[in-house]
Amino acid sequence: MSDDLAPRLAGNLDSHFEELVRTFQDRLYSFALRLTGSPQDAEESTQDTFVRAYRALQRYPADRVQTLRLRPWLYQIALNVVRNRVRRPELAHVDIEDHTVAADRRDEQPEHATLASETLAQVEQALQALPGRYASAVVLRHVQGLSYAEAAEILDQPVGTTKSDVHRGLRLLREALESEPLLVGEH
Repeated sequence: MSDDLAPRLAGNLDSHFEELVRTFQDRLYSFALRLTGSPQDAEESTQDTFVRAYRALQRYPADRVQTLRLRPWLYQIALNVVRNRVRRPELAHVDIEDHTVAADRRDEQPEHATLASETLAQVEQALQALPGRYASAVVLRHVQGLSYAEAAEILDQPVGTTKSDVHRGLRLLREALESEPLLVGEH
């Protein structure tokens, strides 16, 4: 992401908004997909996120736009859009496999690829079983790769609470996965 995008948006929103979309659309879609489990809902949520972002940027004074931390701001909008769309406390589905994992698998032996796929399915199932607050925190921190501070800002809670939610979520995941051994370790 270009560090000078926020000041350029402040200078001319219409000229640079497309760059904002290109920079964040894949990440926000992936995030929404992990939260909704539905490609259609993820696509609509991503579109809604950018519509809301554009409208907000139009209303904000230029000095606020210049200093805006775009990544956490957009993730927070996306999280709110998904929460409004889903309207339930738990996440419907979390697909932790992304394109890089799929690309890495092309070179693996078929049995290793199968075991890895089954392991990912177990982790995904365990993530789905987590309470929503822990799943959101774990996905933001460990799947999306955001810092604790960014995740806390998105979740609108203190950093300490976010760290605690991530810790508890990981502990619950570990417990769930220990009760059902991972297949990768069995080959």
